Order: sequence, then C-alpha cells, then structure tokens
Amino acid sequence: MGNLPLITVVIPTYGREEPLRDSIVDILNQNYLNYEVLVVDQSPTHKPEIQAYLEEVAAAGKIKWFRLNWASLPGARNYAIRRSSGDVILFIDDDVKLKPGFLAAHAKNYIENPEVGAVAGRVFDRMKLGDSGGKLEIEYLPPEAMDPGIAWYHIDLVHTIKPQQVLTARGCNMSFRRETFTKYGLRFDERFRGSAVREESDFCLRFRRTGYKIWYDPEADLIHLGEETGGCHDISTRSLQYQFTFYHNHFLLSLKNLNFSQCLRLYSRLFDCHVLGRPPCHKSGSPIKILTRAVFFVLGFFNALGSLIQSPWNDGQIYTRLDKESIVISQESLVHSK
Repeated sequence: MGNLPLITVVIPTYGREEPLRDSIVDILNQNYLNYEVLVVDQSPTHKPEIQAYLEEVAAAGKIKWFRLNWASLPGARNYAIRRSSGDVILFIDDDVKLKPGFLAAHAKNYIENPEVGAVAGRVFDRMKLGDSGGKLEIEYLPPEAMDPGIAWYHIDLVHTIKPQQVLTARGCNMSFRRETFTKYGLRFDERFRGSAVREESDFCLRFRRTGYKIWYDPEADLIHLGEETGGCHDISTRSLQYQFTFYHNHFLLSLKNLNFSQCLRLYSRLFDCHVLGRPPCHKSGSPIKILTRAVFFVLGFFNALGSLIQSPWNDGQIYTRLDKESIVISQESLVHSK
C-alpha cells in the first residue's frame, strides 16, 4: 500500500434500507486501496433483500457489520472507534453518494500536511442547495465563522469552494487522525440526544485543543441525500421530544465549551432564529408557536445545566460503558467455558 494511510470508514445506520446499500456500494467502488468499512447497524430489522446484501458483503469480508439494540449516533461513533484499525477514521452518513476518489481526497490532506488533524469535506446538501438555487459560491468564510459564539450561523460547507481552516466539520463527512482518540483520548459525548444535533460541533471544539487544524477540502465532497425517513429522523425528530433535545444539545455544547460572552451571543442568536423564527430560520410567527418554542428553550437550558452538574457521575459515555460491560461479561463467559 506504499505510504497510503489505512482509512477506517464508519457508517452508523438506523432504519435505512436502499440508501444504506447504495452508500456501501459507493464505498466499495473507491479507487483508494487501503481501507476498511465498519457498519454500525442500530436498525431492529431490514427488508429481506437489504438483509441478504449486508450478510453477503459481511461474509465476503468487504465490511464489518455490527448489530446493536440501542440507537445513539455519538454512541455508534464511539463503538466503531473502539473497533477501528485505521490511521485515519472517516465518518459518513448512511444516505450519501460518493465519487470514486472520495477516500483519496481525504487521505491526501494527511499525507501532505502534518498540521492537519481533521478534514471537513464539502457536503452537497440537497435541501440547502435547493434553497440557494445551487448558484451560490463562497470563496472564503467570514471571520464570524471562526467565532464559537456565532459561527453556527456563518459556517457554510455546502457552497464554499476554497480550501481553508474551519471551526468544525459536518458529521456526515469528516475524518480524524487516529491519535485524536488514542493519544488525546477524545470521544463523542453520548449525552447529545435525539438527532444528536451539535454532537460533531462539540467534538470539534474539543479537538481544536489538541493544536491540530481542521482543514476544509472541497474536493473531499459527497452528496447528502437527506432522506426523510430513517437515520436521526426516526430516532426522535417526529415528536415534541425533538424540540426538547434540540435546545438541550445547543445549551450543552455552550456550557461545555464556550466562555460567558460566547454563550450570550449563541443564546441570543438561538432565541432570535429558532424561537422567534426570524431569518435564516423562517419559522411561524404565531404567538402560540413562539410561546411553545420559548418553553422548550427554557426547559432545554435547565436540562443541559443538569447534564453538566451530573458530569462527575455521568461523563457522557453511557453506551460506551454498556459496551465495555458486555465485553467483560463475554470474556468472563469465555474463561468459564474453558
């Protein structure tokens, strides 16, 4: 393999059928030679034809297929990290379309620049491209995109066309050097619930403390289909619980990573956009709906504060602990069987 780093491709999946199969097919058709594929499957069941396909590629050693009986996106990422062998660990979603040079585009950044510890790839997001008409092009992100207090309203990894340092990546297209997890011991925080919105942002803010750069490479692009069913949508977005976890996750991100001034700026924008519904959110201005969103805003803050207070005994590794306990039990059972 020469000097090509081994890339572990991680695909967490929940409730996806044909899009999952097609994503795997695209990975297996890469022109990069040194990689492994880990599918962390949290779906209770699959269609017979999808089940047969997954069994076939797993039996042929083309993927490692793990079945879990719980659903958590950050938990699935951590589960895969513990079972990965790669020099680079790359996370994608289960509803993406990839060009054959996708893995090579990620790898070249690590080979050419030792200061790069993470790569944020471009995401051709169908919904956001539809909103813009697909004609918008941004060369360089504004300075605000590097300010953790307001960056979330200025980072655009859909329309940006020039390579540059960025504050965070998008969870459906991001990779990290292995030492992120070995030397620095970073893990995804499993307290980010529901759709897990902001879990990758939280991780990237903590990652930046390593001194490595997060490098945006528009050539490491993929198409994100944004399927309406499956994935995080089926975990909680179709309920009032989604509203609760949405605000909880934003406040948890801020309380963990931001200073007082940055927190105030984030809360102000969060309230203005997501509660009052002003642009770019464009939500209903109905007084009842604004009041309802305001209630979830307040509840989310206090719930996130509670999560932080509980940190000494709940460190955000809920499913990791379950996994480690199951591994210990399996090892003990093996010893007793001998």
